[in-house]
Amino acid sequence: MAWRGCFVKWTKTECINSVSPVSRGSRFTLHPQQRCGFRKEARKPETWRRDRGSPGGTGPPPSEAGDAVVARKAVTPKTGPPPPGAAPRRTGKLFKPLMFTIGFTGCSFGAAAILQYESLKSRVQTARVEAEVEKNGKASQDMTHWHNWWNQLTDFQKQVILLMSFVDDFWNSLTEGQQMATGIIAVNAVVLCCWRIPSMQRSMLKYFTANPASSNAVLPMLLSTFSHYSIIHMAANMYVLWTFSSSIVSLLGKEQFLAVYLSAGVISTMVSYVCKTATGRLHPSLGASGAIMTVLAAVCTKMPEAKLGIILLPMVSFTAGNALKAIVAMDAAGLIMGWRLFDHAAHLGGALFGVWYVAYGHKLMWRKREPLVKAWHSIRSQAPGGRGRPGGSGSDGGRPGPV
Repeated sequence: MAWRGCFVKWTKTECINSVSPVSRGSRFTLHPQQRCGFRKEARKPETWRRDRGSPGGTGPPPSEAGDAVVARKAVTPKTGPPPPGAAPRRTGKLFKPLMFTIGFTGCSFGAAAILQYESLKSRVQTARVEAEVEKNGKASQDMTHWHNWWNQLTDFQKQVILLMSFVDDFWNSLTEGQQMATGIIAVNAVVLCCWRIPSMQRSMLKYFTANPASSNAVLPMLLSTFSHYSIIHMAANMYVLWTFSSSIVSLLGKEQFLAVYLSAGVISTMVSYVCKTATGRLHPSLGASGAIMTVLAAVCTKMPEAKLGIILLPMVSFTAGNALKAIVAMDAAGLIMGWRLFDHAAHLGGALFGVWYVAYGHKLMWRKREPLVKAWHSIRSQAPGGRGRPGGSGSDGGRPGPV
């Protein structure tokens, strides 16, 4: 019985030793480099032909030649040129952003022309109503009516109305440019607060950061113009916008300024996309710096002799033309040197668009809006309740643009 137990124990040991390599091989997958390390025992050297593998040549046997080919494929990295379709696919991603830039810019200026027409028409109708009220002598009756209505209100309602009246007086004290800037600042503040909500981080990264490598690269071209993650970044951009808002709106008007601002944000992002794709630095960016640079460049080009200063150094002053040249030179150097602190391509694109629009774009785009306004006027006149045009369809709405 003792030898039988020893025999059974020896048999189990041999079975385990013989099965264990198979089980290990079935549980772990070896890489090509590992498979090549366990080769079979070399055969006796024989002469083989290289062409057909028959005796008489000097080449290796078929089995060893196959092992050598496998080892060469596994160890030698692929150093050939990239596939021919790689570059077109990279640049092909810019087709949709380019079409969106062209279409959005055209629609922005078209909508601005229609908005200016509707605004002017509303002002004319309001003036007519006020003239009729004064002519019929209904002002005194209206004052009596509102006096009786005020006496019927509670103290809380009166306080609310007084507060609303104070806000309305403050709003009316602002210039048109400051009113436009206030609306833009409010939108940027809301987006900044959304960045602080953890549940919205995924959506904010997807729609409010511009990256040409993203699957959704079109809509963020516009939304990233109102997106700031840092409070300091937003404060700096909005301060510059507030400073130059009155000047730019007095030059272009509210409607044209809004079209230029939105188009500048998209165009500057498109320039950034092109530079990122060309250099391969596909990192996301956000902020209103491109649109702000358009406003700054437009004002500095139109008024190059205006004096500017630095908020922390009031004793230092310089002309607007020199400031624009310095900013463009710095952004050009940053783009060439590859600085990544700012999106210098977007800054440079926005500045060049501002200079171009004041010099040529206003004549090419805004002054040729008369056919669109006439078509819109004909549509509005045919609609129920439509009236005649308020002061001519091809007029500038009483607001001259830059010459």
